[in-house]
Amino acid sequence: MRHRFSLARLLASTSLVAVVAISLGGCTAMSKLSEATGSVGPRAEAAPTDPARAVEVYGERYRANPKDPDAALRYGQALRANGQRAQAAAVLEQATIANPGNKALLAQYGRALADNGNFQQAFDVLSKAHSPDNPDWRLLSVQGTALDQMGRHEEARSYYASALKIAPGDPGVLSNLGLSYMLSKDLPKAEEALRQANASPRASSRVRQNLGLVVGLQGRFAEAETIVKADLPPDQAAANVAYLKDMLSRSDAPRSAPKRTPVASLSQPD
Repeated sequence: MRHRFSLARLLASTSLVAVVAISLGGCTAMSKLSEATGSVGPRAEAAPTDPARAVEVYGERYRANPKDPDAALRYGQALRANGQRAQAAAVLEQATIANPGNKALLAQYGRALADNGNFQQAFDVLSKAHSPDNPDWRLLSVQGTALDQMGRHEEARSYYASALKIAPGDPGVLSNLGLSYMLSKDLPKAEEALRQANASPRASSRVRQNLGLVVGLQGRFAEAETIVKADLPPDQAAANVAYLKDMLSRSDAPRSAPKRTPVASLSQPD
């Protein structure tokens, strides 16, 4: 396998741009009701940990009362976690119509729109989910990823900078910033941001995989392999290394070759 990569070819892939925001759009863990400002009051019972089971449980609750914002929020979140992105956006759109001004619903709807590639609409909806006098740093970061999807990298970085003023050193925001630099082909700055993210004790496995990707794109594959294998069981480490090799090899493929998701599948979303 060759490790002298054509960065332009890799960064030209539309699938690369698409996966960055989707993968970095934020946590969808079912144990957390709201990822944003204006959380609806939580239920007393524990949330189902299995996404399919969560869809079933919250779907029944939603169908019993589609105008209940709590039911709609949980159902939409469950659908997103289960990969039913179009249905999640549809449910949350109706919920925002029935509950105008509900910031938690707007935040979740904006994320669902980003999942589906509706980046300008996602950005606009997320702008209504918080305000300049009371910004939510998580939403600022998601808005940044939407802007990166649209090729507005400098503007995206201003959103990451604002998020980092509220949450200094957050590894997720720094990872977004690093990938933003990667998309504009500034690999040294991308590596710098991702190394800062990876130094955090709260850094996820995905941050390490993104760092490994950027290091590999600079031709330092042995170092990249060491990064993506860190702190992982042998089988998962081997799978991540294999994926990294496959994804990096695509940078030498002809432009007409099939394009596959190259970044975020290295690890599961947080």
